[in-house]
Amino acid sequence: MNARNNGPDKDLELSGSAAATEEASTEDGLEPSPASPATADEGPADTEVAALRREVAELNQTLLRRRADFENYRKRVERDRGTASVEAEADLLRQLLGTVDNLERALAAKDAGAGLREGVVLTHHELVTLLESLGVETLDPKGQRFDPAVHQAILYEPATGFEPGEVAEVYRKGFRYRDRLLRPALVKVASDEAGPGAEGGDVQ
Repeated sequence: MNARNNGPDKDLELSGSAAATEEASTEDGLEPSPASPATADEGPADTEVAALRREVAELNQTLLRRRADFENYRKRVERDRGTASVEAEADLLRQLLGTVDNLERALAAKDAGAGLREGVVLTHHELVTLLESLGVETLDPKGQRFDPAVHQAILYEPATGFEPGEVAEVYRKGFRYRDRLLRPALVKVASDEAGPGAEGGDVQ
């Protein structure tokens, strides 16, 4: 009786052991679990999302660069337009300076009649006032240090009451418009006996 019962029990025990072994093998990863295909399907999706994020970041960078380029272009156009406008105004003002010179020569004439002189004075005053209102600055550097950037020396010689290197006489006034020199002032520069004593030299 016991021998017959041992057979089936042993088979049951072996079956249980086999099931436990199969379960342990499955847990140890020896065989793919039913959830493995789902995990494998998530890989390509993650890769696609990462690629899309990189593309969006690159597009944002491109947009920022294009915006910066456009802003620089806009500023450059505005700057060039302003420079061209100022240069055009300066060219026009240069043409008026000869009129100022002629009026000043008329004022310096000793034989001019009183009525003529009065008219010239009024015209000269109106023209100078107009130039000043437009931003033109008159350069009358008598007594100032000679500056080759805004003065043009046509004579060097000793001058009483002036230190060497000072402008002793102004033959023609200079004019400046904003940061542009319309024309330099023509001047005589005082020098000492050891100075250049010739036209065209510069006094430091």
